Amino acid sequence: MPISFTRIRALFAALVLGGLVAGCGVNTIPTLDEHVKSQWSEVQNQYQRRAELIPNLVETVKGFAAQERETLTAVVEARAKATQITLNVDQLSDPEALKRFQDAQQQLSGALGRLLAVSENYPELKSNQNFLALQSQLEGTENRIAVSRRDYIQAVQAYNTEVRTFPGRLWAWIYGAQPKATFETASENQAAPKVSF
Repeated sequence: MPISFTRIRALFAALVLGGLVAGCGVNTIPTLDEHVKSQWSEVQNQYQRRAELIPNLVETVKGFAAQERETLTAVVEARAKATQITLNVDQLSDPEALKRFQDAQQQLSGALGRLLAVSENYPELKSNQNFLALQSQLEGTENRIAVSRRDYIQAVQAYNTEVRTFPGRLWAWIYGAQPKATFETASENQAAPKVSF
């Protein structure tokens, strides 16, 4: 039984339509969304690494600087708060949830900065091998945090651009995709430092 010309045209039209749908970005939003989630996991991984280093750092400092109990307590409390505030991938479209997470992490960074500043007053602590190793690991982790946050911000930028521009906006409407929140610099970090001699 020969295939009719109408069937050939219908088959050709279906193939062309299928090709257009496949090539028009229908998979772009899910692909970018998965990339954002992957980058967020790396951000969380680096913050977790930092949180795991802190107890050892606190114990090392405690042995040398017992009178700095207030600073040590502030670090422990900031760590506890930072690890209690979690942000899963389903909350990445909520700027307030991301801000709460970011604020807790910034409080921990500030407390760690004060702890490391206190260590300057204790030469025997600064020469302790455990302290030096922990300080080096902490500095490396802070750098990794900065890199993973940058990568996350870039992934969110690509995703948000896709869901806000055509034809991605059409697919975002179909999927129900929302723009993702990103990190913002704290206002105190935007002020020029004051230098006085």
